[in-house]
Amino acid sequence: MARVVIGLSGGVDSSVAAWLLKEQGHEVIGLFMVNWHDTTGTLEGDCPWHDDRVFAELVAKRLDIPLHVVDLSAHYRTRVVDYMFAEYERGRTPNPDVLCNREIKFDVFLREALKLGAEFVATGHYCRKTTTEGPDGLPVHHLLAGSDPNKDQSYFLCQLSQEQLRYALFPVGGLLKPEVRRIAEEQHLATAKRKDSQGICFVGKVDLPVFLQQKLAAKPGNVHEIKAEWPKYALRPAVGAAPAAESLSSGCPPTADSLSSGCPSAAESTSAGAAPTDRSVAPTDAALAALAAPWRYTVRDGKKIGTHNGAHFYTIGQRKGLGIGGRKESLFVLATDIAENVIYVGEGDAHPGLWRPALRIAPGEIHWIDPHRRLAIGESRRFRVRIRYRQPLQDATLFVRADGAYLLFDQPQRGITPGQFAAWYDGDELVGSGVIAE
Repeated sequence: MARVVIGLSGGVDSSVAAWLLKEQGHEVIGLFMVNWHDTTGTLEGDCPWHDDRVFAELVAKRLDIPLHVVDLSAHYRTRVVDYMFAEYERGRTPNPDVLCNREIKFDVFLREALKLGAEFVATGHYCRKTTTEGPDGLPVHHLLAGSDPNKDQSYFLCQLSQEQLRYALFPVGGLLKPEVRRIAEEQHLATAKRKDSQGICFVGKVDLPVFLQQKLAAKPGNVHEIKAEWPKYALRPAVGAAPAAESLSSGCPPTADSLSSGCPSAAESTSAGAAPTDRSVAPTDAALAALAAPWRYTVRDGKKIGTHNGAHFYTIGQRKGLGIGGRKESLFVLATDIAENVIYVGEGDAHPGLWRPALRIAPGEIHWIDPHRRLAIGESRRFRVRIRYRQPLQDATLFVRADGAYLLFDQPQRGITPGQFAAWYDGDELVGSGVIAE
């Protein structure tokens, strides 16, 4: 059996993971990390880490395992919080949970665990790991989705490397959440009925825009509404339709004006709900770039309907916080223009401005968990993809080109957001991921 250091967070999942490891005969050491402790007094948040620590101590005492505490708040600030502010300032929406796992839990925390003589590091994530022999005879570690489809957290680990996975153990990954709760109650763990944590710890009960305003200055600007009948929407495939293979293979981007370019219009090349008729024909680089391009608006494309306090406080697909009422359906953010400080919105969840058929990942942002599965420039492969946590997996083709990777979906996707992560799966295995460029 091995010496395993587990990140005891004060939640039920890590508590049961610790119990399982001890039952398996491992030497288990608990390690509680403090991620948010604002010593400068410049940022405010209501992170209940003091309460979490108490629960971690109660669980460690119940299981009769040692518990160490390590303050990683300085690393968390520079690697996660500062990154988050920088991304919002650029008009992108980061995912701090993915960054926390890559930069903190399986990097800084891992190094602290190794100081304690750890052979493995365990967490309460709902995911699984298997190890096989690679073509070079060396072990290859595979990240798999958790057995509970309602709790699968593999997406949050989509940026882990082979070296990080080498040490990782996920004891509850093969269990369903109700089983975890049942074990916690049977073992009389203090966390048995404790609610799962929600949101980003250091933000706590503070609204995210309020937190961001502590470092990002408010900047009043205008909100412009884009109507669903905006003419340029008709130049791309309709919602629920995929681009026709003839359009892609001919080099005619679906955004092209058929009257001026000679390319078929969206109405001519697709039908509602249709899929490409010939996937054996790869789209041209120009077609991929056109399909992945975000909708771009100017103030002349819409009408001013309100004001806001800063375009960098908003994200694509956002519904709450606009403060504009009197509509049959909710207004959603379609795009933000940081340079001009303008927000573009549209009415209704089915607004065409919320939907896009493809996305691009910049070359330096493409990550392969298993390097042996890396695609070379010019190659493509079918995967199932999600662009946010809890989103059902979507069928797509990944194309690797000189200017990055493109994910072309069988059906258009709602709310593709720059700064978020797209993760691609082969069956249960998470193969790779990347940051959405724009």
